[in-house]
Amino acid sequence: MSDLPESLAEIVDDFAAVGAQDKLQLLLEFSRELAPLPTELEESAMEPVPECQSPLFLSVDDSDRQKVRLHFSAPAEAPTTRGFASILYQGLDGLSADAILAVPDDFYSDLGLAEAVSPLRLRGMSAMLARIKRHLRN
Repeated sequence: MSDLPESLAEIVDDFAAVGAQDKLQLLLEFSRELAPLPTELEESAMEPVPECQSPLFLSVDDSDRQKVRLHFSAPAEAPTTRGFASILYQGLDGLSADAILAVPDDFYSDLGLAEAVSPLRLRGMSAMLARIKRHLRN
């Protein structure tokens, strides 16, 4: 996990420290902490992530490559998707493009959620990170 930025590594450590049932509770807590969209950003201007089981939209602002800003929108009725988005937001927002690009594509496996959520839902988290990285590479 040496490629994980400190903010994301702390989140991974939090998940590693709890059992399977508590992982779901922690994911629910993250879902409640997803930052609201800034008033100037509308969901219709954001990129959809169709691999997610619930509607999810993201925006990557890399106008300052040393401080990339991430924004996510997901309905409150989709706590797993919102939780994944919140993990990425809290773990990556404000970091440099290079730091985000260095995050292993499968870092989410270290969260230990495979036994608690479906592979399809985990694929959604992977897709979110892949889209962020694709944007940063273009």
